[in-house]
Amino acid sequence: VVEKQLAKDGKRKEDIGRAEFEKLLWAWKEEYGSTIINQLKRLGASCDWEKTRFTMDSEYSDAVKETFIRLYKKGLVYRGNYIINWCPRCKTALSDEEAAHKDIDGWLYYIRYPIKDSRDYVVVATTRPETMLGDTALAINPSDKRFKHLKNSAVMLPIVGRQLKVIEDEAIDPEFGTGAVKVTPAHDPVDFMLGKKHGLEFINIMNGDATLNENVPDSFKNMDRFQARETLITLLKEQNLIDKKEPHTISAGHCYRCNTIIEPRVSLQWFVKTKPLAQPAIKVVQEEKIKFYPQRWKKVYLNWMHNIQDWCISRQIWWGHRIPVFYCQGCYESDDKTGSKKGIIAAKEMPDKCPDCGSKELVQDPDVLDTWFSSWLWPFATLGWPKPTEELKFFYPTNCLVTASEILFFWVARMIMSGIEFIGDIPFSDVHIHGTVRDEKGIKMSKSLGNIIDPVEIIDKFGADALRFSLMLSAASGSDVYLTEERFLVGRNFCNKIWNATRFILLKIEQNNIKINDLDIDSTDPIDSWLLKELNATIASVSSDIDKYSLNEATKKIYDFFWHV
Repeated sequence: VVEKQLAKDGKRKEDIGRAEFEKLLWAWKEEYGSTIINQLKRLGASCDWEKTRFTMDSEYSDAVKETFIRLYKKGLVYRGNYIINWCPRCKTALSDEEAAHKDIDGWLYYIRYPIKDSRDYVVVATTRPETMLGDTALAINPSDKRFKHLKNSAVMLPIVGRQLKVIEDEAIDPEFGTGAVKVTPAHDPVDFMLGKKHGLEFINIMNGDATLNENVPDSFKNMDRFQARETLITLLKEQNLIDKKEPHTISAGHCYRCNTIIEPRVSLQWFVKTKPLAQPAIKVVQEEKIKFYPQRWKKVYLNWMHNIQDWCISRQIWWGHRIPVFYCQGCYESDDKTGSKKGIIAAKEMPDKCPDCGSKELVQDPDVLDTWFSSWLWPFATLGWPKPTEELKFFYPTNCLVTASEILFFWVARMIMSGIEFIGDIPFSDVHIHGTVRDEKGIKMSKSLGNIIDPVEIIDKFGADALRFSLMLSAASGSDVYLTEERFLVGRNFCNKIWNATRFILLKIEQNNIKINDLDIDSTDPIDSWLLKELNATIASVSSDIDKYSLNEATKKIYDFFWHV
């Protein structure tokens, strides 16, 4: 939002510098940060408003640093070159969960790769021809007899002229394209693993903004990736190296912030080893110490946890918790190959000198931590951890977490992992997954899209009770809510009916001197007896639904009883 405000003045954050940009961010937070709190108050949330917390508070920030340092010393945080999702617009790494895949229309290009000292060639299919400039091998399935002749041949990379290694691997799908695939270890997750396995060269061909770098032929340098694709296709056609192209649906990752198509790219980043943290978090759900409502989310959670990958936690943005690591300019020599930690100091504050060589020339890592690295500590960092506070002792663990399905992996799973790791106990026993609020077209409500309904405006128009009742009535268990302003009319009408009925009853009680406590289910009046039985049955059923977090069902029963009985 602040970047958009700067853009209106024709400026970028780089034009004003990091320190000034952070001042603008804090100013924005002070001005607009209370909006959600005020909405919650108007909705009637009964919170302890004196204990509001923000993940960038000084005490909370201390907890974030403590977490990083503990994991680093335990060997669960490491730094290394790995294939990551890279957003060329935001110029930062993204986790898999932050780069959701969307289907887009594209092409499958069939390109002829010449065989050295021969007039023959092998046809390779690809959806991203521009990445071929970083190819270092060609791969086939060992059981694919069509390409046995390539084992003793040298395949040449078109345009570049680099000789490619031919490798065999079971991971290659003989049914994709022609069965022979290009291998670009620095720009594809599958190819990255092939590159590690077969000892291939890793050639990164892209700059941070997805323009091509110095590792490509001169005519392609500084060219945008998609422009390079068109230029390359034209050049291949001129050399009669395009066999054909056919329409192909591509599943492409998109940045969750700006919707830019991400670029897989080898990059030096910080990671958390998640498998050791995941095992106890899997066990507590399997043993039902933590239960999901609706139950189907248990299977989704376990499937993700069993297949969990290391978590990329470093981000190349300016807003967030700076990574609490300092590098000695005198003796720092670490890289992901040696695993050396010489000259790397993990500390909450910059040390006076390097503990390895005594140098005082230290610089802090410029990256910040993924926002979820602070959020996963929420159940206990808000209560004063790492200090053994009375609040932590009294309130941790709690019983129920209420959240939406889209942050099941971002947040829920990670809170369970961190709670067990740092406190030794689960953070909550129940997880109630509700639906996502969408507009009438099914698009998720978002301020950036301008399709939101301001709850305060609805409260001013219909009342808080009408809003809350309408939402619960619309929210079938775990399903998304398709919301329009007209939806709130049901809640308004129902609240009006309760109001008018109550006024009528109180008036009659006063006029006839009726005492409510005198009413009995065994009354001689059959109408009174029947109505009280219906009431008690409704109370029992509604209570059972609430215990199971079936709030929609409970709301419908209240509505049906009051409106129809």
